Amino acid sequence: MKVLLSIFHIVVCVALMGAVLLQQRKTGGFSGIFGGGTQADASGGQWQRFTTLTKLSVVLCAIFMATSLILVFLAG
Repeated sequence: MKVLLSIFHIVVCVALMGAVLLQQRKTGGFSGIFGGGTQADASGGQWQRFTTLTKLSVVLCAIFMATSLILVFLAG
């Protein structure tokens, strides 16, 4: 069980790295970090505006966190 979960975790890690590296770069630079966003950016329906790679990254990140927690509990 632990070995299969570890192998799955490694596959998810590699897939997450690939999904992040394949994404397009934003041209805004650091403008969004220091309050450059508007109230409209936080409105509902933003999930539909995400690209497929962004959605895939979010899902893979959630799976990565879940498998990390499960592996920690299995190790203890």
